[in-house]
Order: sequence, then structure tokens, then C-alpha cells
Amino acid sequence: MTKDHDLKGHAWAVLLTAHATLVERIETALAEAGLPPLGWYDVLWELEKAEGGRLRMHELARRIVLSRSNLTRLADRLEDAKLMEREDTPHDRRGYDCVITRAGLAMRKKIWPLYKAEIESLFSRHITVQEARTIGDALARAVKAAGGEG
Repeated sequence: MTKDHDLKGHAWAVLLTAHATLVERIETALAEAGLPPLGWYDVLWELEKAEGGRLRMHELARRIVLSRSNLTRLADRLEDAKLMEREDTPHDRRGYDCVITRAGLAMRKKIWPLYKAEIESLFSRHITVQEARTIGDALARAVKAAGGEG
């Protein structure tokens, strides 16, 4: 095994550990603040960014990297909380759009300051701008090579 391979294997292991550790810490901070889980934020953010605040289920699943069945359960919870609604798709009677509500917009905006502070505390303050550029570029290439949108 080459030294380069060892370094790349180490980088992979650290990436996995960092992701799991940091997400767990963020989830804990959200729960302690009485806010919904990070997955809720991800769905609300994607809906908010989408044209008209709406996306088809399959498009939403692709953007947040969740299986359709996991997203269906998450969408059920968001709908029960009145943060999103399902509406018939005008051009396709077989499906529906997920649409963010005013309450969903408000919740996403309520979550963001804490989420942003946790990102800063747990990640951003520990890396330089150049390191951020390098990490971002490298991970985007890997995602793109795997068929994602990196």
C-alpha cells in the first residue's frame, strides 16, 4: 500500500467521522433548543429555494439525498406540523408537489441562526479559507464523479 493511498484512506475515515460527529452535535443543539431535527431544515431549505416554494417528491428526494420512503415519512411529519403541504401537480395527475407553508418559512428562518452558529463553532472556525476552498473543491469532484451534483 502506498503512502498516498494511506493518506487518502485516512482522509476518507476522517470525513466519515467528522460528518457523523458534527451532525450529531448539531442535532443535539437543535433538540436542546426545542427545534426540529436537521432533516426538517434540509427539506424546508430546498423547498424555500425552489421556484414557487414547491418541488415534486422525487426532485426533493434527489436534492436532499434521501430515499423516497424516508422522505415520505419525513414529509408526513412536516405536513402534520403544518410546515409543508402536498398539492396536486397541475400537469401530472399521478403525483403531487411538496409546498412550503408560511409556517415552514418561519421555522426554517428560526432554525438557521442556531444551525449557522453551530457550523461556525464546530467547523468554520477550525479551518482557513484556503482549506475550505480545497475541501469544497475536492468533495465536489468526488460527488460529481459519483453522479451527483457536487
